[in-house]
Amino acid sequence: MPAKPIVYRIIETEDDVRAGVRSLRRKCAILRRAHDLAGDPPLRRRQPGFEGLARIIVGQQLSIASAAAIWGRFEQALRPLDAVAVASASDDLLRAVGMSGGKIRTLRAVSAAILGGQLDLPALDTAPDAVVQESLQQVSGIGPWTADIYLLFCLGRADAFAAGDLALQIAAAAAAEQGDRLSLAALEEMAERWRPWRGVAARLLWAYYAAAKAQRSGAPV
Repeated sequence: MPAKPIVYRIIETEDDVRAGVRSLRRKCAILRRAHDLAGDPPLRRRQPGFEGLARIIVGQQLSIASAAAIWGRFEQALRPLDAVAVASASDDLLRAVGMSGGKIRTLRAVSAAILGGQLDLPALDTAPDAVVQESLQQVSGIGPWTADIYLLFCLGRADAFAAGDLALQIAAAAAAEQGDRLSLAALEEMAERWRPWRGVAARLLWAYYAAAKAQRSGAPV
C-alpha cells in the first residue's frame, strides 16, 4: 500500500491561533506569562510562493516601518512581481527602491532557481518541513531563518519555529526569567515542550517582545 500523505496542522485563522494559545497556556507557565502581558498574537499569514518569499527576504534585519517602505516601492516598481520581473530588473532599479546588495543577490538567486527549475515553490506547499527547509536553503543567500519564517507565515505550519530569531531568543529568556538571551540550542530545547503548537508559541513570544519593549518605553501596550 502507498504511504499515506502527511497531513500538517495549518494556522489559517485567528481561531487557529486562539486554539494554540489555549493549549500552550495549559501546559507552559512561561507562555502564560507572555500571554498575560501581550494578549492573543496576530495571525501574520502571507500567501506562499515567490511574492511571500521575496517579502521575507526584503524585510530581514529591518524595522517593520523600513521593510514596509522598501516593499511598497519594490512592489510598485515591478508589476507583476514575479521571478521573471526580478530577473529582468536592473541593479540600479533594485538599489533605487532600497535593496541592499546582499538582498539583490538573494532575490536574483531565487529567481534563477525558479526559472531554471531547481526551486518549485508550489510543490513545497504540501512537502515535509525538512524538505521545505532543504529546498529553500539550496538557494544562495537563504539560510535557516528565512526557511523557518516561510514555513511559519507563508505555509502556516502550526509547529514551525525559528529558534535562530534574535527576538525570540530575547523574549523567551525574559518570559522564563533566564537572563538576557537564550542560545539557539537552549531555545530549541525549551521549544520542544510547545509541540505541536510551536508556531503559535513563536507568535506569542514575538508579541510579548513587542509588548515588553513598549512597557519599558512607557508606550501603551
